[in-house]
Amino acid sequence: MKKIAAMTFALGLAAFAAGPAAAAGDAAAGEKVFAKCKICHQIGEGAKNAVGPQLNGIVGRKSGTVEGYSYTDANKNSGLTWDEATYKEYIKNPKAKIPGTKMVFAGLTSEADIENLWAFLGQFGADGKKK
Repeated sequence: MKKIAAMTFALGLAAFAAGPAAAAGDAAAGEKVFAKCKICHQIGEGAKNAVGPQLNGIVGRKSGTVEGYSYTDANKNSGLTWDEATYKEYIKNPKAKIPGTKMVFAGLTSEADIENLWAFLGQFGADGKKK
C-alpha cells in the first residue's frame, strides 16, 4: 500500500512539474512570430541595434539600457525590468505600457503568439548565444 501511495505521489509530482514547462511556450513557434519583430530588432550572435535595440539578454534587463541605442526618455525612465509578466503586458500594447515610446508596433493579440515569442527571446543570453 505504501508503495502504491509513493508511486501515486511521484506521478502527481511529475505531472505538476511538467505542467509549467508545457505552458512555457514553444520557442520554435516563437521564432516564426519574431518575423514580425525582425523588421526593427535583431537577436542572436552578431545582433546589432537597428530601428529598435537588439534583444539579446532581454530577460531581467532594465528597459532603456542597451548600449548604443537611442531610447526615448519614456523608455529610459520607465523603471521596467523585462520579466515575463511585464513583457507580455508590454507586447500587447507597447504605447499603453510605456506612453511616449517610439516603438510603432501595434502589439500582439494572440496569447499563444505572446507566450511563444517570450520562449524564443528567453533562449538568448546577453552575448547572443542560446542558453
